[in-house]
Amino acid sequence: MKGYAVFLIQWMVWSGFTLAEWLSGHDRIIYKAFMFLIFLQVAIYISQVVLHSKVKTSFITFLSLLTYGMIHFLLQQFVTFI
Repeated sequence: MKGYAVFLIQWMVWSGFTLAEWLSGHDRIIYKAFMFLIFLQVAIYISQVVLHSKVKTSFITFLSLLTYGMIHFLLQQFVTFI
């Protein structure tokens, strides 16, 4: 159950990253990369505090980032299709 809660919290972190990226639309790509690393560090830290396991932390972080990235990509393709 803790893993599912961390997964949802990390989705909120990735949603915050998307909002911050949208608000900084005119920034250089290097600043967006730094911002991504900061959000990744926050997601890992939250997961580590709740789960107390590095293996579970890395697995859930990878899984949440992968699913969020795929859904984000699919929604972008859908919006550009319309």
